[in-house]
Amino acid sequence: MDEGQLDTAEVVAEFERYLRFERDLSPHTVRAYLSDVAALIDHLDGRLEGMDIGALREWLAEQHAEGKARATLARRTACARTFTAYCHRRGWLPDDPGLLLGSAKAPRPLPAVLDQEQAQAALDVPMTGEPKELRDQAILELLYATGVRVSELCALDVDDVDRDRHVIRVMGKGRQERSVPFGLPALRALDRWCVHGRPLWIRTGSGAALFLGVRGGRIDAGTVRRVVHARLRQVEGMPDMGPHGLRHTAATHLLEGGADLRSVQELLGHASLNTTQIYTHVSIERLRAAYRQAHPRA
Repeated sequence: MDEGQLDTAEVVAEFERYLRFERDLSPHTVRAYLSDVAALIDHLDGRLEGMDIGALREWLAEQHAEGKARATLARRTACARTFTAYCHRRGWLPDDPGLLLGSAKAPRPLPAVLDQEQAQAALDVPMTGEPKELRDQAILELLYATGVRVSELCALDVDDVDRDRHVIRVMGKGRQERSVPFGLPALRALDRWCVHGRPLWIRTGSGAALFLGVRGGRIDAGTVRRVVHARLRQVEGMPDMGPHGLRHTAATHLLEGGADLRSVQELLGHASLNTTQIYTHVSIERLRAAYRQAHPRA
């Protein structure tokens, strides 16, 4: 590709292949990055040759003036740095202006979590033994027991469950495999589903999927989210949250129970310990609340 006549559509297509196959980013992240790159190129009137640190800062400043959220600005800053670095490596930019771009940090609000009594109440709902109830109970028990991501849960196959060792084999972000332990309640719920529920829903296209939809296909993330929201609505006074809320809850309860941060990082599949540390903040806030309530001189 001639440097003086860059075809931006071809550049974006190459960048997309890089994100998908070399960086192995999730489809959601790829879509977000491509949207950001399209907005950046539009700001440059469709020409990469004008991409320098001044243009990047002007692009971000305009969005800040429009009232874009800090999280959006942080993502677009990261995208711009990734894009300029890629273009520079490919020889499409003489230097990498993204190196001079500061990192916008998004605020990290404390995640909402259930306390241990609420988690117990959500899992101890009476059941009639219908296949859907058995599946939903197994999903909830496993999400809370392991803290896996909803995408990881949906991708589980029957053979990914090691009942003897009480672990599941999970393929996480970046195709990193890890083993995550679970306890007896989750094991019992899985056994009930696999023995009394799943066989009734198996169809030709079911394959080895552990959790199935009502038509026999592999369950999807939207269905799992509906399952979690519906269960929490069954319990009076329960906060509304989805599968990620149960992930936050599992991590917080592990730390409150004495697990060390490195172990929780490994269980959750976090690449960085900094990501896991947010759960220590949750635990500290709970500790402070308990102190204020219980200590006579608080």
